[in-house]
Amino acid sequence: MTVNRALFDSVMVPNYSPSQVIPVKGMGSRVWDQNDKEYIDFAGGIAVNCLGHCHPNLVAALKEQGEKLWHLSNVMTNEPALRLAEKLVNATFAEKVYFANSGAEANEAALKLARRWALDTHGEKKSQIIAFNKGFHGRTFFTVTVGGQAAYSDGFGPKPGNIDHAEYNDLASLEALISDNTCAVMLEPLQGEGGIVSPTKEFMQGVRDLCDKHNALMIFDEVQTGVGRTGELYAYMGLGVTPDIITTAKALGGGFPIGAMLTTTELAAHLKIGTHGSTYGGNALACAVGEAAFDTVNTPEVLNGVKQREVIIKDGLKAINAKYNVFADIRGQGLLIGAELTEAYQGRAKDFLNAAVDQGLMILVAGVSVIRFTPSLVIPLEDIEQGLARFESAVAAIVNA
Repeated sequence: MTVNRALFDSVMVPNYSPSQVIPVKGMGSRVWDQNDKEYIDFAGGIAVNCLGHCHPNLVAALKEQGEKLWHLSNVMTNEPALRLAEKLVNATFAEKVYFANSGAEANEAALKLARRWALDTHGEKKSQIIAFNKGFHGRTFFTVTVGGQAAYSDGFGPKPGNIDHAEYNDLASLEALISDNTCAVMLEPLQGEGGIVSPTKEFMQGVRDLCDKHNALMIFDEVQTGVGRTGELYAYMGLGVTPDIITTAKALGGGFPIGAMLTTTELAAHLKIGTHGSTYGGNALACAVGEAAFDTVNTPEVLNGVKQREVIIKDGLKAINAKYNVFADIRGQGLLIGAELTEAYQGRAKDFLNAAVDQGLMILVAGVSVIRFTPSLVIPLEDIEQGLARFESAVAAIVNA
């Protein structure tokens, strides 16, 4: 069998348009393709590979658990799931954990819990969910409707109802929508897909205050920001507010699919036996790898190292920009960094991504005009230096074309 990019077009549903490059091996922050070409990874599988590729702690956990127990039904629990849940509870405001397989599923659980809580405690009228334009919360029909990007949710028929959208960082727009019939406000503590947009502390405190005033739940989607990505274990910890529910995935498994919803005992009580579930959620193999990833990231050394690397990468991007003047703004927190293109290069983020691949660098986009960088949280400083040099070559190729 010849395994190449043409095979994708032959056998895969065409909802993706992947690169011609097919990686076959990774180690740390380096990846090699079928032709043995080396790439430095500034993409991290879209903020998933928090410890790079084949980190020894994750490999050891996978091998050890892989020879013990992979999967049980939820008729029984398992030790890795219980250990990871306890660690999540001990490290956050939360008291209860629900495991899923992905960020979308964790968000689905959060939204269903919010609706169930409101129905149980306040009746049918309290069902409105408010989210934010340019937000992203997953691709299930419920989560993609809550996400504030119509391009992802249109074209599938009638949408789940009573969902409204405010403007991020605009408290007045939320205030105009929220009422005592609002059951939840869902938002990212730093918008990812929407362009790497950080909230102001005043905005976050204002959202919390409005939720309290109208007895609505505040849900933080920390799928992309959680598990060290911003330099805090969870981004809410640096914002001075505590949500009622957070969701976590991506980095939680370091590359192995896992998600979780975290909340309080009081709220969790509304997901009674049989009200929600997941065949694979809490899978022993996933939770064992998740536990290893969480333990490795949740140290002062790694979290402080994220903030150190943020400065190095932002300074490097500013130096590149001083030469080529392609960025209007360089922003983000920790190792979730966005570089917004100037007017002259608007809409061309994908061109920069492709040019970077040509130079042996993997990066991302966040919309059509923002380049996104989400490398490993422990990427060696040498790899950052070489990656920035490759990125400068890519920028030069675009500018001088």
